[in-house]
Amino acid sequence: MQKKQAALVAIFGGIAVLSIKLVAFFVSNSVALLSDALESLVNIAASGLMFFSVWLSEKPADDSHNYGHQKIEEISCMIEGILIVAAALLIVYAAAARLSSETLPVHLTLAISISISATVLNGLLSGFLLRTSRKNGSAALEGDSKHLLSDVISSSGVWIGLFIVELTGWGPLDAIIAFVVAALIGKMGISLVTKSCQRLMDKSCKEEEAKIREVLMRHKFRFIDFHDMKTRRHGTQVFAELHLSVDGSLSVNEAHTLTDHLEDELKNELPNTSLTIHVEPKAPQK
Repeated sequence: MQKKQAALVAIFGGIAVLSIKLVAFFVSNSVALLSDALESLVNIAASGLMFFSVWLSEKPADDSHNYGHQKIEEISCMIEGILIVAAALLIVYAAAARLSSETLPVHLTLAISISISATVLNGLLSGFLLRTSRKNGSAALEGDSKHLLSDVISSSGVWIGLFIVELTGWGPLDAIIAFVVAALIGKMGISLVTKSCQRLMDKSCKEEEAKIREVLMRHKFRFIDFHDMKTRRHGTQVFAELHLSVDGSLSVNEAHTLTDHLEDELKNELPNTSLTIHVEPKAPQK
């Protein structure tokens, strides 16, 4: 429930930020501030997508999705990255058109003041979503937090540049600032796409593997060895499996009791990790 509430906060917060930034653009006619507003428009669409993915990811596993629906959050994170890149391209288009124009921005001091208020709100939203994502292990909330953070960073650069435009009256700098903003947010979008793709490709979970080895080594005297460990992430869950070689003289009940104990101990230390152990009988080494 907390993730869905956070997603709704992001949507309504995004609408408020967009409204404020549009006011700043209409006051100044600055293409740099227009680029800032365009990014916020994408933020709203991305937050809507995030809300849908969070809602779907919380549905329980069913016959069609035995491991649950949490990978939708990774897909959402990837699409959000694509939307960030799309926003960067829109900014490039708008800035290129302004380079060939002699139109100068006006009332920049007032417009920048308005834009700052929107960015403060964006920063608060980004921090809120990041804290919630860490608490719940949500890739979708993390993606939206990074998206809003990119907006905060780019807006700060816009203000600096526009202050210079105000002081010097050099119009082309307005478009140049927009190009820089596009490059920064485009890089962050590509990073989100890359990260989500790695998770969708079932990249192994090194931290969880290290913890599993640590737990197993505490009980080394009870088995011969373990091998073929595999891990993969599914949303907030990690699924792990391995082969455990035990003394062939153990009864089925004794081997089952051992694996249950190992799985329960790991569950206590890594609640979001599910370990499956395949037992193999083996003669002890002399």
